[in-house]
Amino acid sequence: MGTGSLQGAGGHGGSLVRFIIVGIINTLVGAGVMFFMYNIAGAGYWVSSALNYIVGSIVSYFLNKYFTFRQKQKSLRIVLSFIANICVCYLIAYGVARPLVGMMLSGSPAAVTDNISMLLGMAVFVGLNYLGQRFVVFR
Repeated sequence: MGTGSLQGAGGHGGSLVRFIIVGIINTLVGAGVMFFMYNIAGAGYWVSSALNYIVGSIVSYFLNKYFTFRQKQKSLRIVLSFIANICVCYLIAYGVARPLVGMMLSGSPAAVTDNISMLLGMAVFVGLNYLGQRFVVFR
């Protein structure tokens, strides 16, 4: 694969590396919120995972807009595209992860399958989210 495929908006190289750095920050914050809400606060699967993306998305928008993709343009289209991208990626990632893990670990306690589902959902979300932000939101 050539380096051109890793270039960010406006021809800036390294968008994937910057996205990964931002992703690490968002993952630490969001996963902390999600697993705290599920395992300590007693919130359910959907509430806990949704809070992960509400909190993480606010941080992600600003870091990805200015740091990852170096987008200076102020646009309602960008904000709405970002929100739509997050929602679509979230619904696909977590909507697929839960039934898939449930089938693979049938008979396991709900807390085990839900925690593993949330981990898988996070991984799927990251891939989908990068593609959406790179090629749709901050193109």
